[in-house]
Amino acid sequence: MKAAKRAVPMIENYNKYIMEDENLDDLQLKGIHIIQKKDGFKFGVDAVLLANFTKIKRGMKVIDLCSGTGVIPFILAGKSEASNIVGIEIQDEMVDMALRSVKINDMKHKVNFISADLKDIKLMKSIEKAEVITVNPPYKLYNSGILNPKDKTAIARHEICCTLEDVIIASRILLKDNGRLFMVHRPERLADILCLMRKHKIEPKNIRMVHPNTKKAPNIVLIEAQRDGGAFLKWEPPLYVYNDNGDYTEEIDRIYGRI
Repeated sequence: MKAAKRAVPMIENYNKYIMEDENLDDLQLKGIHIIQKKDGFKFGVDAVLLANFTKIKRGMKVIDLCSGTGVIPFILAGKSEASNIVGIEIQDEMVDMALRSVKINDMKHKVNFISADLKDIKLMKSIEKAEVITVNPPYKLYNSGILNPKDKTAIARHEICCTLEDVIIASRILLKDNGRLFMVHRPERLADILCLMRKHKIEPKNIRMVHPNTKKAPNIVLIEAQRDGGAFLKWEPPLYVYNDNGDYTEEIDRIYGRI
């Protein structure tokens, strides 16, 4: 992402949209800012990598599932020529934050957010289909640790409100014929991901592993799949976050717009 060209958001008096327990964070991309909780769940490198991995042609409609406070839709709005981007999120508080970020960035013409449960099949079928779906879903199985089902961070990280299969079923409903699904997840769930995608006729087409450095196993996987696509899977070269000197690699610096 390139450095911001302006120090403040698009609209004047933007502070009226920010609560005391929130920060306005600069994405360093065309002056775009998003609201996040000071002490809540914040987006990480996985969201940025997914947005960079996603391929969007001019005029395409995009839906982002498990959208949180909307970081992926806002990055895609700054990087692509998508005609419309809709984020779907089950937590009302996060949707409220994302909608206030839309106002701050004056993006009502391009970005919107819906408070909805992606397991609601009837509702999913009522939403206009998209050429591209992105998703950064909860990574951890529900039974992996003691959880509070009302904890917002737990909901973002664990399969409390939806499972991996729920995400893939919703993606099939929301994708146009031959539309593409772009997902970021954890490598230890790769067998589950590929099996469930094929089960629901969303064919895996492209995979890229992300490693902390050249000496460590991958801890992030990026997957591109196609609704009703033919069976043909490609592997991209691995992406390393840090080089052997402990500095960010050139590719990561390029993704973040530092070079």
